Amino acid sequence: MPKMKTHKGTKKRFRLTASGKVKHRCAGTSHLASRMSHKRKRNLRGTKTVNDVEAVKIRRVLGKHSY
Repeated sequence: MPKMKTHKGTKKRFRLTASGKVKHRCAGTSHLASRMSHKRKRNLRGTKTVNDVEAVKIRRVLGKHSY
């Protein structure tokens, strides 16, 4: 069997924590933020964890490489 390749787009956008959870940056934070309320911008700061159903798929395409 051939080796499974890491999905490079996923590798750039997600990262695994030590416990195996998947972290990601919130969508909609790169530009056009002037129209957002201050509360929305504040809540989009930092990183969030992906829910468990999606995390299984992301872990599979990442292979052994979390970043």
